[in-house]
Amino acid sequence: MSKRKNPKREAYKKKQEEQGRKVVNWIFGVLVALAVIYLIYMMLTF
Repeated sequence: MSKRKNPKREAYKKKQEEQGRKVVNWIFGVLVALAVIYLIYMMLTF
């Protein structure tokens, strides 16, 4: 019985890791975009 649950747990764990990576990539992407926008704003204001 515990052997049947093991593949499901493995698949769930893999799915969670992939979703976690997507979230981290989105966060870094947004931070980079905000940094670029801020740099452009600072160049235009001075």
